[in-house]
Amino acid sequence: MSISLKSKYRTHTCGELNSANVGEAVVLSGWVHRKRDHGSLLFIDLRDNYGITQCVLDLADQGLLGAEKINPESVITVRGKVVARDPAAVNDKIPTGAIEIQVGKYEILTKSLPLPFQVFGDDETNEELRLKYRYLDLRREKMHHKILFRNRVIKAMRDKMWELGFSEFQTPILGASSPEGARDFIVPSRMHHGMVYALPQAPQQWKQLIQISGFDRYFQIAPCMRDEDLRADRMLEFYQLDFEMSFVGQRDVQDICEAITTFLIKEFAADGKLHPEIPQFTYAEAMLKYGIDRPDLRNPIIISDVSEIFRDSEFAIFANAVKGGATVRAIPAPATADKPRSWFDKTEAFAKEELGLGGLGYIVFAGEAKGPVAKKITPEQIEKIRIASGASVGDTVFFVCDKRDIAAKAAGKLRIKLGEDLGLIDPKEFRLCWVVDFPQFEEDENVPTGIAFGHNPFCRPLDDSDTLDLSKPLELKASQYDIVLNGWEIGGGSLRNYNPETMLKLFKIAGYGEEEVKAKFGGLYTAFQYGAPPHGGCAFGVERLVCLLLGEPNLREVTMFPTNQRGQDLMMGSPSVPTEQQLRDVHISIRKKN
Repeated sequence: MSISLKSKYRTHTCGELNSANVGEAVVLSGWVHRKRDHGSLLFIDLRDNYGITQCVLDLADQGLLGAEKINPESVITVRGKVVARDPAAVNDKIPTGAIEIQVGKYEILTKSLPLPFQVFGDDETNEELRLKYRYLDLRREKMHHKILFRNRVIKAMRDKMWELGFSEFQTPILGASSPEGARDFIVPSRMHHGMVYALPQAPQQWKQLIQISGFDRYFQIAPCMRDEDLRADRMLEFYQLDFEMSFVGQRDVQDICEAITTFLIKEFAADGKLHPEIPQFTYAEAMLKYGIDRPDLRNPIIISDVSEIFRDSEFAIFANAVKGGATVRAIPAPATADKPRSWFDKTEAFAKEELGLGGLGYIVFAGEAKGPVAKKITPEQIEKIRIASGASVGDTVFFVCDKRDIAAKAAGKLRIKLGEDLGLIDPKEFRLCWVVDFPQFEEDENVPTGIAFGHNPFCRPLDDSDTLDLSKPLELKASQYDIVLNGWEIGGGSLRNYNPETMLKLFKIAGYGEEEVKAKFGGLYTAFQYGAPPHGGCAFGVERLVCLLLGEPNLREVTMFPTNQRGQDLMMGSPSVPTEQQLRDVHISIRKKN
């Protein structure tokens, strides 16, 4: 069934008329996108959601008086006849470019004030101003395209999930607080004095309860809210494609993730090059080879550990550090042996200023090995480093020496910097990978036990047998898996723990007693005791996927009404100061800030 868009305001949209309509009487409505006054003739580009149509008004016509005074972005209705443009005036860039409307009558529906910034064209505008007048910003062609593109991606996601046998359910927005890795937004209760609801960081417990309820395959496009620091790839509010499955292993969930992701890339990035292989790395392997748990595989640089080569070397700085427990990571920079000294100085400055390192050693493989490190070690050690790092003649190998975690992350950032500076990354390429076997727990000095969950607390341990050894919690691995695309974590999930006894043991390690678990997670804990199936799932960040498909680095550019980087909605004026009555209704008062 097709729905007609015809009404008293239009017989056609501004994007559908063509040469076949020449001679027809039409009515169009839209925004005045652009005006061009040629004296006796006024040209108006009329825009709506569907496109642009050129309208021509003869100002000698008494019925068209005053048209030249219409402000851009005013909303008007025009009545007239479709005529063919002169061949020299045909615009091949738009579907309506072969025709124009010879206007006989117009009506101003609403007038626009002078604009704070130009809607027509692609002029750069301050982001704060764009967010304050977001409705104007969304009229601009590029922004309008991005939001409609997002709309199509979400529809495609939904259709694909139905095709894969999932059912769509909606979970509550008001719920209980749940440790998902960020701060909750809380909502004070009017009816229950001194109590609060929490907005969902993710529908984690609800979707597990759906599996326990016997629905087998669930999904939704879920709103999520997290009170965390903002940056280009994080927002207070976002949406995720959330799904959960019963009676599955890790590979079953990964197959669904790969089906969705590859489908979306093929459907919406037709000019992109999707690499056919989707490799899988353990967390430890990813941190060693790439220095990050979301590696961009378009960058060919692979990091290696060369600590043992330096242990007994004459390069005392590294040798002593390694004997003291430090590690040395080698980062090869291909085809850089002929770079000027200034390039090496800038790279070392980056290491000091951005990575916080004391310095940056390197060996240049230019026929013979050169550089400050090469002078202090033997030819045999140099050759071992060349082989370990995969370097060839013409390459440079940089070294980072520090504690293991610090060295890994610093080497990872240097790898990214070198990949970008050397033009090693193909922006048209799409490279997927999996990172698995994350630590179940991690050290956290901010909690009483000094140990916190590595991801969310609902992951099943990789070894969930009856002989599960909890004596060394920092060595436990979780059945957590992240899917990564071009250096962005686009989705993450796990097989879930569904054993109530294991649940109590794991929470105890993180400092939660049995009574606290029952109080905070009573719904899920109790449900586990009434027959819970093995289950697992994943969630994809909608905005992140749309950004990658568009080649857009900022989530706010694909979100209709985002906040700014300080979490403020400049258009609607939120957050705002509550009235005294609003505070009384929910039984709270505001402390003065120290």
